[in-house]
Order: sequence, then structure tokens, then C-alpha cells
Amino acid sequence: MADDSRPADVQVDTYRRGAARTRVTRVSTGADTGRSFVLVAGIGVASSYFEFLAPLLAEEGEVYALDLPGFGGVPASGENPTAQFFADQVEGVLDHYGLTAPVLIGHSMGTQVVAEVLARRHHLTHAVLVSPVVDETESNALLQAARFAQSTVRESVHIALLAVSAYLLCGFLYFFETLPHMLRYRISDRIGAGRATVLLLRGEFDRPSPRRLHSRLVARAEAARRWEIEGAAHCVVNSHAVGVARLTMRHVRDELAPKGRMPAADAAVPPASHADVRMVLGAMASRFAEWISAARKDEHGVERAKARHARVLWRAYRPGSHD
Repeated sequence: MADDSRPADVQVDTYRRGAARTRVTRVSTGADTGRSFVLVAGIGVASSYFEFLAPLLAEEGEVYALDLPGFGGVPASGENPTAQFFADQVEGVLDHYGLTAPVLIGHSMGTQVVAEVLARRHHLTHAVLVSPVVDETESNALLQAARFAQSTVRESVHIALLAVSAYLLCGFLYFFETLPHMLRYRISDRIGAGRATVLLLRGEFDRPSPRRLHSRLVARAEAARRWEIEGAAHCVVNSHAVGVARLTMRHVRDELAPKGRMPAADAAVPPASHADVRMVLGAMASRFAEWISAARKDEHGVERAKARHARVLWRAYRPGSHD
């Protein structure tokens, strides 16, 4: 059970590596657990997808949620947006903050970035790949669009709004510049280059991340566990963040079975236990301020809004309130 009286410390910084910038949202309770978590989102989207997962993990260690170059209103760097390029930025963040043994958590295309970092840093012991892509038997744009559409009908309106706003900030030109690199990356060929024990997670209705891909990844990884969350789709990292957090911690503690399914009732994000009208309006206002600031390229405004939003959600969904 978490200490509800402990406030969250939220800071938003910008890490620079040459012409590339990565925005880092840090959430911490000040607890000396010795753990840290680095969260990497998928194509076109940003750390806003981890709005529920970050406060759940923060009780277990400091959380670093990343907005990579070109996403979430962060300017593109002009370099080719490959998994290798994004992995360079993640490695730079690890070195900048002195993170020697973080738990890397990637979602969708972010799993490709995490796989690339794991291949370079063999001392990392645990990682979580949520909804990994792309299944090489379906690696063309039209088929992937159909798979995402099939998954989207299972998502909530909240997630749809998150996605649309994120894609608008990313811009369609940069999205379609990044897409071919994502489609060409062979995660099942690359995952074996790492040495970490990997947890592979998917939602029951996650069409872009099919079971056959997870079977292939388990067979080729150095060590892997595979779990599925019932009732979830591709954005399981947001809609079922409670389950993702619980499975992550059991994985990190090596208490998780090699394979399993988690019921949706144990995984879905419940109504906020500390919600009131002020909280709801505060969350909406901070998110709107973030979008407007990003559209205006006002980085300081984005940082202030993201910090406010994280604090609001911490108070509403602080760990232990749903145990």
C-alpha cells in the first residue's frame, strides 16, 4: 500500500544531443527504491500515453517518460527517424541522468527503440515490450493501417482524442517519414542481440501485435515472458495501465510466470478514487494548455502544462488507491 501523503515531484526537462532534442518528464516520490523506469512511446505519439502508468510506477522508482524528436511538439532534428537514431537519444538520456540499470518500457514502435538499446547495453537486466511491432509477414503500410483500424474500434474515446492530438502535433509529413523505417525494422531479428529478461505484453484485441509475433519473439529472445491482458487492444499501456504496472513489477521482481493472461477487471484503469470537478477540469485545462503550447512551439509552456497534468493525475490515481 502506498503512502498517500507523499507528494509527487514532477519535473520536465529537455535533453539535447546535437541538433536533436528529447523532452523528459520525470515523476518521483522521493522513495529510495534503487529502481528507475524509462518509458518510450510509439510512432507519432508521446509521453501522454503514459499518463496513468507513470504515477503507478513512480512509487516503485523514478520515472522518465520521453517525448522523442519530432513527437509531442518536440522539433524534428533533420536526421533519419530510424529506430537506431531514436535509440541514440534514449542512450543519451540514460547517460545524462546517470541511469545505470533502468527498466526500459516501450510501446508499439517504442519497442523497436527499446530492443535497439538492449542490443547495445548488455548489462540491462529487465525490459517490457508492450504491443511490439511489426509482424514481418504483414509489413506493408496498407495492411498495417487495416490492423490499426481493427484495433482502434476497441479503444475508448479518450484514447482516440489522445491519438488525434498527438498526430496533429507530430505532423503528417514527419509521421510518413518515420513510417517506412518502422515497417522495415525486424524486431524479431534484433531481439536476440540483447541479454535482458523481456516481458512481452499485448491486449487481447491487439491486431498490430499478433500472438504469432509474440511467439516468434519469445523463441528468439535470450529470456522472455509473454502475457496478455483480456479486453484490451493496442493502447493497453493507457487503457489498462493498472495491469501493465502490476505485471511490470512482478516481472522486475522475477515473480511472474513465463506465460499468462490477466483479467480486464484486474488491469483496467478504474474511475479516479480522488476525483472531483476541480480535478477533472484541471486535467482538461492542463492537457489543452500543453497542446496549444506545443502548437505554438512554446517549450516552456509545454513543460509547465505537462508538469501540472502529471501532478493532477498523481493526486487522482496515486498508487495504492485501487489495491
